[in-house]
Amino acid sequence: MGISPSRKFAWTWRVKEDQLEAYVDLHLNPWPEVLAEHTQAGIRNYSIFQQGNQFFYCFECDDPDAAFKYIADSEVCQRWNAITSGMVEGSFDFNEPQPIVPMREVFYLK
Repeated sequence: MGISPSRKFAWTWRVKEDQLEAYVDLHLNPWPEVLAEHTQAGIRNYSIFQQGNQFFYCFECDDPDAAFKYIADSEVCQRWNAITSGMVEGSFDFNEPQPIVPMREVFYLK
């Protein structure tokens, strides 16, 4: 019996300490058009969890490469990412070769 992978995609990021409150506030009150663009990109069941300045992101998507291309080409997501990129240790620039380093899934209970 092998483990079949899920359609989940996960990664972590650290948010800069001086940007923590603003970052959380943005995500507690996301722009409706950003949410719509993520849905249009094929992203679903998206969650973000926080512990201190460490954030864990997880969503489901049938084609993450296509979803990331859609997000990279979205004007509203570019505006959002321009703000949030300055808040994280890393970048939300989806035009970079690998802006997000995905975590390896080692267990999935369906």
